[in-house]
Amino acid sequence: MIHQSAIIHSGAQLGASVQVGAYSIIGEHVEIGDNTTIGPHVVITGRTRIGCDNRIFQFCSLGEAPQDKKYGGEPTRLDIGDRNTIREFCTFNIGTAQDAGTTRIGDDNWIMAYVHIAHDCQIGNRTVFANNAQLAGHVHVDDWAILGGFTGVHQFCRIGTHTMTAAGTVVLQDIPPYVMAAGNTAGPYGINAEGLKRRGFSPQALLALKRAYRTLYKSGLMLEEARAKLEQEVATHPEIQPLIDFLAVSKRGIIR
Repeated sequence: MIHQSAIIHSGAQLGASVQVGAYSIIGEHVEIGDNTTIGPHVVITGRTRIGCDNRIFQFCSLGEAPQDKKYGGEPTRLDIGDRNTIREFCTFNIGTAQDAGTTRIGDDNWIMAYVHIAHDCQIGNRTVFANNAQLAGHVHVDDWAILGGFTGVHQFCRIGTHTMTAAGTVVLQDIPPYVMAAGNTAGPYGINAEGLKRRGFSPQALLALKRAYRTLYKSGLMLEEARAKLEQEVATHPEIQPLIDFLAVSKRGIIR
């Protein structure tokens, strides 16, 4: 299952039924879980752990040093979960000592070609990154988010759960849960209603989220006033809670 031209360090740990394609290079501190497939011409280096049942296509670079001038060779990490699809020419860097020290990608993510995930990013589960989505350092992307092609995200931004960006979106501030965003710079364009329907949200939940969106963006209230009003409604509409929690921890401010 390992091509004879692949170069695998004796210290690397490969699980059962791992496949490694031609001319791929696996470094000393790399761990790869069962049934993961590595295509040809892939370089996996650094302290990188990859889980089970992943598909990594050709010409990817995973676990390389961060593009950060402060990085001094610290033993930071890249951690990739299970059942991810990582298409051609993706680049994921390890973390830095200035943050948690780990760049983390969760489970069941669909990551298309030419995606860059910089140091210390934290990616949840079941996200979709279309071609050429680019994340600067320290970005957080929550579960079920969808980034359109050529979306660029500024460092330290957070992308909430069930969000969606249009192609070419430039994100300079946080995108709250459920919100669709587009433009340079990104602005809000309603909630991701179609995506929420596909994920089983009831008509009542969708109606509550639409009202919450109007409270946040159309009511003329200051942000803290809108948040206080949403907190009054969460008892009868618990699906609003992720939105309230997000607003409580947002540091860069939300798109408006």
